[in-house]
Order: sequence, then structure tokens, then C-alpha cells
Amino acid sequence: MPAFAQYIGIDYSGAETAESSLPGLRVYLAVGADPMPEPVEVPPPPSPRKYWTRRGLAEWLADMLHDGPPTLVGIDHGFSFPLAYFERYKLALDWPAFLDDFQRHWPTDAPNTYVDFIRDGICGHGAARVGDPRWRRLTETRAGAAKSVFHFDVQGSVAKSTYAGLPWLRFLRRRLGSAVHFWPFDGWQPPAGRSVIVEVYPRLWNKRYPAENRSPHQQDAYVVARWMQEADQSGALSAHWQPALPPDERETARIEGWIFGIGASNERSAGK
Repeated sequence: MPAFAQYIGIDYSGAETAESSLPGLRVYLAVGADPMPEPVEVPPPPSPRKYWTRRGLAEWLADMLHDGPPTLVGIDHGFSFPLAYFERYKLALDWPAFLDDFQRHWPTDAPNTYVDFIRDGICGHGAARVGDPRWRRLTETRAGAAKSVFHFDVQGSVAKSTYAGLPWLRFLRRRLGSAVHFWPFDGWQPPAGRSVIVEVYPRLWNKRYPAENRSPHQQDAYVVARWMQEADQSGALSAHWQPALPPDERETARIEGWIFGIGASNERSAGK
């Protein structure tokens, strides 16, 4: 029996500010039904803005997950940092505390704030929490081509979207409390009937589904929603809650986070 009634794929963007209308911020929604309908793009609520804003998306998600049926949400940015970061800054190995500490130093959810404003020292306290692009999370090494969350200004980078998105994960956690399970930080096995938010890497699944007339950003959000829908409806999704990691790596991943769909070995073939 499927665990979720609907599936939301999000291709994230760290461009401009939290109030900016961003063509790179795309949302697709799939529902569980027989036969399965294709995921459809979700436009932002009617306004002068053509595209989603990060603030608007976070508020919409909070409403959807608070009032709606069990939903699986996949977001394309890093959810945490490598253990080396925690060690350098002597941070508790606690994900909610990490989110609080990050937002204090990198308040990218503040009005009129670009990620680059904080990088350049114009606002925030980013200089006190700098990562090394040579540091990679365990899940990034397993993904093969996934970039470090500290690797800015290169093609395929998720650094800017991660830095822009982390405060909004904190917002959702504070707004929704126990109504949503953040995987794997709240545990590797989500409780039945609860909505779940996971980190995803669309490249795992892009080759499975022709892009047709979708833009790259639309395609990334589409494949996340569609893969999650198909995996859950077929019964295959449950195997992905428990990647085959030895105890020490599992403990590391509980702090660093894990890309949903990746097991203990390199699974780039999962997208073929």
C-alpha cells in the first residue's frame, strides 16, 4: 500500500533575494492514483510575480503540509554540512541547533538579502562560518558527481541554493513541528501517515524521463515528483528509507544528511 497521497518535486534556486520571482524555482505535484497521472507544474498564487519566490514557496509548503494528506517532498539542495564543519566550529551534533546557528550567521531569509551580500561581508556574519570546498559529505561522495555544498561559482553547484534554502527548512520545522518528518534527521524510518521532506539529486533520475518541452529547471522538478510517485505506487519506495550503511557511516549521515535514493555503493546507475 502506498505511504503517500501526493509527491512534490522542487528544483531550488539561490538567486537574488527571498522575495524575488525566480524562473529557476520550479514545483511539480504528482498524486497517487491508478492509473498514475503525470506530475503537473504548480504555479505560484496569483500575483504580479510570474514565478515562485523562496518565501512564497515556504509559506505554501507550510500550508500544504499542515492541512493536506501525507505528502513526500523532495528538494534539490543540501540539508546539512560535512562533519568537518561541525568540528571546526565546535558545533553540537544536532541538526536543529545547526539550522539555528547557520541562520544567525547566514540570514539569507532576511528581506533584500542576497547570498553574495553575506559572502562579501555586507551583512550577516558569514565570515565566522566558512566552509572548505574540499569538504564533501559522505552522501556526496556516494553520488559521484554531486558537488560540495561549499563549492560556489561552478557549473552544477548547489552551494548558493543550499545557503538560500537552509533557513527555510528551519522555518518549516518551526512552523510545522512534529507534523512533518525531516529525513533522516528525525529518524531513518518515517512514521506512517506523516508527511516527509527529503533532499534529492535530480541527476539520479533525469535520464529515465524525456524532457519533452520542459526547461532544465522544470525537468528537474518533474523527475523528482515522478520518480517518487512511481516508487511509492510500485512498493519500491520503502527500501530507500534504510540505505545499507555500516553503523559509523549511518551516524555520520544522521548529522550530514543523505540524498534520498542513494545506497551504500555508488548508485549513479539509478538514473539510467
